[in-house]
Amino acid sequence: MRDDPEVTHIEGDPPLAVHWRRSARARRMSLKVSRLDGQITLTLPRRASLRAGMAFLKERHDWLHEVARGLEPPSMVAPGTRLPVEGRLLTVTPAPVRSARIDDDRLLVPEARPAAGAMAFLKHLARDRLASRVSAHARGIDRSPGKLTLRDTRSRWGSCTAAGDLMFNWRLVMAPPSILDYVAAHEVAHLVHMDHSAAFWSLCEHLFPDTARARAWLKAEGAHLHRFRFASG
Repeated sequence: MRDDPEVTHIEGDPPLAVHWRRSARARRMSLKVSRLDGQITLTLPRRASLRAGMAFLKERHDWLHEVARGLEPPSMVAPGTRLPVEGRLLTVTPAPVRSARIDDDRLLVPEARPAAGAMAFLKHLARDRLASRVSAHARGIDRSPGKLTLRDTRSRWGSCTAAGDLMFNWRLVMAPPSILDYVAAHEVAHLVHMDHSAAFWSLCEHLFPDTARARAWLKAEGAHLHRFRFASG
């Protein structure tokens, strides 16, 4: 069997790039279109042939283009971008500043690196807000969290290790403050229950009573936070 191509390009308006992936666990071929960045992934069982994969793509040509047209396009952060910061839309505005800061409805950023300055500001604000809420929730259940780290993960908004270390997606600071607070409470609750049992959800709702609404917001609006791209320069 020939090696699979890493990417196959499908003609159309617009043309689409399909990423190939083999999986020993897959029982059938499947196509997934990411809501976060629009990436299309074709997953094949280990023994499926290249010819079968190409035929599978051909059969779903029209469906793929229909789905792709319905996705929200990425937004490159640049001067003039309306960027959500704690639920407020601020206009990215280059200014003679060394580091970004909020000025009324503007996010003032260094003139030489507006996108990088905006991202640095968000990460710093996220760490400050998350550290504060994690500390408050942990005190409420008499627990001591471990190290707090920030990442730009696509599959989850936060995680907790068995050692008590907490990871969060820094893009949470773009959401309304209550959403960040919920995710902080969720991960702190894992310091007691390392699962999603009824006892876990009971503790989570004790720490953050509006859990159901926050979860619904993330499901409906969370992908929107990922559409912003922060190219350097």
